[in-house]
Amino acid sequence: MAEDNNSLEIEETGGKKKLIIIIAAAVVVVAGIIGFFLFSGSSEEPVETLAEEVPATAAPAANSSSAQVGSALYVAMPRPFVFNVPGASRDRIVQIKVQLLVRGDGNEEVAKKHIPLIEGTLLSVFSTTTADELSTTAGKETLRLTALDKVQEALTSVEGSKVVERVLFTGFVMQ
Repeated sequence: MAEDNNSLEIEETGGKKKLIIIIAAAVVVVAGIIGFFLFSGSSEEPVETLAEEVPATAAPAANSSSAQVGSALYVAMPRPFVFNVPGASRDRIVQIKVQLLVRGDGNEEVAKKHIPLIEGTLLSVFSTTTADELSTTAGKETLRLTALDKVQEALTSVEGSKVVERVLFTGFVMQ
């Protein structure tokens, strides 16, 4: 029986040769793809040089108005406002997280510079409301618009411009 086990051998019929040919073909294909992307240059000029060739008078009017407005940026107040408000049955505690919508980097820097003024203005506006007003959507919207008006007035008196476009409540909790 021992002689039977020795006579059973598996014959390989070119298996290694096929594997080498497949690997070589894959390497050639990958090299061809890489070469195609490296040596196929674009005949287009870079965007910067094309923009320089266009005369300034040919720019559409829509671009000039959007450049004046600036991009929308959000300035978050560093901490939420927590205050007491009187209610019909009992006093309530309110927490409001606020962000300011400004346009352009210049207005963002001005708003960040005047955060203490903005916080003081918002706190004085928030403290004049009642729990009954804050329990309705219309009351919250009225408070937000009043806060916007007062913040714009305060910044106009200091900076000469409104700076803030919108006051946004990003968190509102009343207990």
